Amino acid sequence: MELTARAFWLGSPGHGEIREVALPAPAKDEVLVRTLYSGVSRGTESLVFRGGVPESQHASMRAPFQDGDFPAPVKYGYLSVGQVEEGPAGLLGRTVFCLYPHQTRYVVPASAVTVVPDSVPAARAVLAGTVETAVNALWDAAPLVGDRIAVVGGGMVGCSVAALLARFPGVRVQLVDADPQRAGIARALGVDFALPAEAADECDLVVHASATEAGLTRALELLAREGTVLEMSWYGDRRVSLPLGEAFHSRRLVVRSSQVGSVSPAARPGRTYADRLALALELLAEPAFDALVTGECDFTELPGVMAKLASGSIPGLCHRVVYDGV
Repeated sequence: MELTARAFWLGSPGHGEIREVALPAPAKDEVLVRTLYSGVSRGTESLVFRGGVPESQHASMRAPFQDGDFPAPVKYGYLSVGQVEEGPAGLLGRTVFCLYPHQTRYVVPASAVTVVPDSVPAARAVLAGTVETAVNALWDAAPLVGDRIAVVGGGMVGCSVAALLARFPGVRVQLVDADPQRAGIARALGVDFALPAEAADECDLVVHASATEAGLTRALELLAREGTVLEMSWYGDRRVSLPLGEAFHSRRLVVRSSQVGSVSPAARPGRTYADRLALALELLAEPAFDALVTGECDFTELPGVMAKLASGSIPGLCHRVVYDGV
């Protein structure tokens, strides 16, 4: 009998749909996964939904198991948690994370799934990809004990970075966002909160994740002499302007990028993508991360919900998709 599944596709920019797809029978070294939850990577997937991926970035923006090409039609996504229904004995029945789009079932190589630790609820594990991005950023940033740090932008990535920084000894961590409702999330994560105009300055490090020109400008303003802004925002096809005159040179400020597509060279030699993802899943044993999931819908509702997420009419951070009974 032919295996089938249902998948979320972007049919054209701004229009999502559910399509039936055929699945191959799993080979000896493959697994069949039944999806339990997936997560919407809000910033990136909203950009994809709007058709805003620049042509020059089509190759680098491809998700590991993407079907189709930008701008559309394309099946895109990379935060999936499911249960192995067929596969090697060591994986059968296990809950796993995979960088797969929103789809009810899928077949992938066994090497493409990572077992979710027993200490991490499956529903929370959808955050693994975002926490992995935060891990890579902190490898890049290499914060020191006692640093004064601001995270500008309280989205999924910014909050994940702040949550990890909250565990560093002796650091001053402040989450900075224009939305005062982020104060409650900051509290749950164990860090301070400030509106942009009220943020503490003289920072040794500012992690910028607001994806706005105003946020990046404010990040520079918050730095102490010889401080660093770690830029994590993805602007797609938008141009941004920065005040690189004024005191930028005399204060010897630094702006550097961080991107999860490569394992940070600052990580211990030999660290692999698999090592980084496994570490992110271990870190998700901390219940405080539940504060990052601020919305939920059934898989069948995803086309309408994705349009609202992309337009901003549904606020919040991670939106979790539930596949129960689908």
